Amino acid sequence: MGHFMGTFRQTTVLCVRRDNHVVVAADGQVTLGEGVVKHHARKTRRLFNDSIITGFAGSTADALSLFARFESKLQEYHGNLARAAVELAKDWRTERSLRHLNALLVVADAKSTFLLSGTGDVIEPDDGICAIGSGGPYAQAAARALLRHTQMPAREIAEESMRIASDICIFTNSNFTIEEI
Repeated sequence: MGHFMGTFRQTTVLCVRRDNHVVVAADGQVTLGEGVVKHHARKTRRLFNDSIITGFAGSTADALSLFARFESKLQEYHGNLARAAVELAKDWRTERSLRHLNALLVVADAKSTFLLSGTGDVIEPDDGICAIGSGGPYAQAAARALLRHTQMPAREIAEESMRIASDICIFTNSNFTIEEI
């Protein structure tokens, strides 16, 4: 997953899984060029009757298009996250209209977490933690340390890891949106 992390600047999205809880957290900063144009953007979504949580890094318009396509795949495959993720990744990679969409998605349900890219990648992290965006490596490292060395619940791990990332990454702020199942 390392080469994805630096692909998209200007955000941090983190997914943490612990004790049958999964959390997706994202910062709220939007930059245009060298300036901050928004402080409270929402980069997370709930899909399929609130049973799936998602986050994105990259172009907002592209991510919203992908969320709509992903939700239709979830409907088509009756909420089967793995199948919907694979089918979206296949379409994203092969369909001319989707091929140039500039975003990464993190998707999770009660059982699984996946990182999806436009190159056809569907990656399930080994430890239940994945992150995207410029602050992703910082948030992921902090989450791994907290998961291994504390008994903190998933939400607290996500919040603290995002705070650490926002202290380090200039493209990440501390206005977090957090979704949990």
